Amino acid sequence: MKTAVRNNKVKKSKEDKIFDFILYGIAAILIVVALYPMYFIVIASISNPNLVSNGEILFLPKGINFKAYEQLASYSQLWTGYKNTILYVIFGTIFTLVVNIPAAYALSRRKLYGRKALTIFYLIPMFFTGGLIPTYLAVQQFHLLDTFWVMVLPFSVVTYYIIVGRTFFANSIPEELWEAAQLDGCGYMGFFFRIVLPLSKAVIAVIALWAAVGQWNSYFNALIYLRDPELQPLQIILRNILISNQTISSMTTGAAAAEAKQMADLIKYAVIVVSSAPIMCLYPFVQKHFNQGVMLGSLKG
Repeated sequence: MKTAVRNNKVKKSKEDKIFDFILYGIAAILIVVALYPMYFIVIASISNPNLVSNGEILFLPKGINFKAYEQLASYSQLWTGYKNTILYVIFGTIFTLVVNIPAAYALSRRKLYGRKALTIFYLIPMFFTGGLIPTYLAVQQFHLLDTFWVMVLPFSVVTYYIIVGRTFFANSIPEELWEAAQLDGCGYMGFFFRIVLPLSKAVIAVIALWAAVGQWNSYFNALIYLRDPELQPLQIILRNILISNQTISSMTTGAAAAEAKQMADLIKYAVIVVSSAPIMCLYPFVQKHFNQGVMLGSLKG
């Protein structure tokens, strides 16, 4: 049998091999183009700032030192920002799933009364918003300004997540499954928690990843609604560190100014590594579900 399979294996022609070679070559070039900037940032953050500024760092770090990371670690607010961001990511992701997943499932059911009107109601904010000032006044009226929950509650409903979830549920959870569950005495809540959610791990993982990345990178909401330094996320803390270092480098003169500018540039690289590394470490574990979620979003519900 194995011999027959080997004999039936189609041999590639010379043109096909040339095409594959060109295709793999282009893919390799694209991978290098995508990965090299990240690699350069890492090696530049641990290299001698003089060599980095002179363009002598290309592929390997030189004059290895960790001055930028040591200076970052000396800021006590950095660890406070890390703690706050992790908490915002955890609670924000959980609350986003709690709000958007049930809404997406409800809109996917054809027998839902007012389904079209509710869909339009969710779609309108994607194109028209009240603006920053009305949103700020609304947040103020709910007494959420300068509180932990202002980073979690007001912006947890995301129409795009609902559309992706609705598409998944409409294509993957047929009405016949609900009818079969009814025959076994299963109600709406039991069907949703016992059958729908276990079958929806892929879309849940995708929305959780999107929500977590959004919370991790979020800085504008914190910039507008938070004043307490103890509540500020990592991105705001890193922004403040960069601004303070640039200010110091601009206020000094002579050799000290050149050294301060080099250190400020070095800290920029370290800041990128510190802010990006956790999410980059998380992504490989959910990459499969993420790719599937992109395809789900491309389908019409």
